[in-house]
Amino acid sequence: MLKIPSFSSKEFVRLLEKGGAMFVRQGSTDHAIYSRIVTGRRYSAPIQRGKKTLDSIYCKRVLKQLKFTDEEIEQLLK
Repeated sequence: MLKIPSFSSKEFVRLLEKGGAMFVRQGSTDHAIYSRIVTGRRYSAPIQRGKKTLDSIYCKRVLKQLKFTDEEIEQLLK
């Protein structure tokens, strides 16, 4: 099972952008919408902005919503 550390919201956004996710829009609350295109399909996920620490379970859920594979996640974490 893949072990993902907790991140600050800024660090997590940098990690997502490094993996090819793009900022789409700011939500009406403190959430920003990021999307990623995988095999011609677009996948989106809301990201909490402005939090000092995002739980590792939350980070893993967002990565899976954006269809990152375990191998891609390992490469991003290196």
